[in-house]
Amino acid sequence: MPLIFITLLSVYLLGNVYIFVKGIHALAHFPLWVRGVYSAVFWLCVLMLVISFAFRHASQQSFFFGHILFRTGSGWLVFTLYMIIFLACTDLVRLFNRNFTDGFVISLVLTIIVLAYGYINSLHTNKQVINIVLNKPLKDAKPLKIVAVSDLHLGLGTDMKLLHNNIDLINAEKPDVILIGGDLFDNSVEPVVAKNMDLELNRLQAPQGIYFCFGNHDYMSGAANCEKFISEKTDFRIIRDTVVTLENGLQILGRDDRHNRKRLSAGELQRLIDPALPLVIVDHQPVALGEAQQLGADLQFSGHTHHGQVIPLNWLTDRMFDIAYGFEKRGSVSYYVSSGLSLWGPPFRIGTNCEYVVFTVK
Repeated sequence: MPLIFITLLSVYLLGNVYIFVKGIHALAHFPLWVRGVYSAVFWLCVLMLVISFAFRHASQQSFFFGHILFRTGSGWLVFTLYMIIFLACTDLVRLFNRNFTDGFVISLVLTIIVLAYGYINSLHTNKQVINIVLNKPLKDAKPLKIVAVSDLHLGLGTDMKLLHNNIDLINAEKPDVILIGGDLFDNSVEPVVAKNMDLELNRLQAPQGIYFCFGNHDYMSGAANCEKFISEKTDFRIIRDTVVTLENGLQILGRDDRHNRKRLSAGELQRLIDPALPLVIVDHQPVALGEAQQLGADLQFSGHTHHGQVIPLNWLTDRMFDIAYGFEKRGSVSYYVSSGLSLWGPPFRIGTNCEYVVFTVK
């Protein structure tokens, strides 16, 4: 078991012990049965995420329960984070005022308010518009509209209703090309099959093609299963270390995810690229950004970071990645790292937003 997983699990459990003890102290004057119910419900919620993994290959019959378990369990992660933050702050207050005894109640109320905001905010999707002016000519002078999305995380977290709304948003842009920058699936292909999500995916419309590159969660879901689903049930074109050249001369390079340690190097990919034509790179993880300059790219689109999804985790991603979110131009390469169209796990967006990106390339 990887050391980082053991560390995170230990921190999660210790954090919940801290919250649990504070709650027991707050209920000290309540009857024993109240504390018993609190204990049972609390630790069930703590274990809910682990239990939900038994449903990650959910069938049609078990999808509802798997969805509830996953949403509750992953949501408890964020509940734990904010309860610890608020409890730590109230403990500091108590150092200066020993008569202050309402720390748990205040922390609980503040956490519920923050999570309610985060849930409502997660239901809204922002549109980002970026204009890209190429240094190399296209055969057609008409601007090309590209809608780029990443991190749909289809499965127990992203259900059909949310997917339907997202498809409507994308189609409303009337794109020429759609790019899906990885993590189309969350942890398994089975829930996507069980809910017939291909029916929604096939509503996507782009006359010059829909192109998909793999992300780390697609590998976690089983690369072969993902490839089979996309090939047999959708019109998407998989681009894994593959270059596609559109009729107007624009090249689209889809890099395989870094999860695959055998993915082609920048040097190997150079042999597939025509340096006289403009190049767009789709690479799920925004790592080793200098390789895009080595390949002579005009634009690189990435996702993966979710911009941390909730404060203060975005401070962590800002330090983990050279570009953790947004648009930046370096030399001749324009980079955009998206916060993702959907969510990983917890149904909250706090200090970040779900989004899709519209590139006008000319």
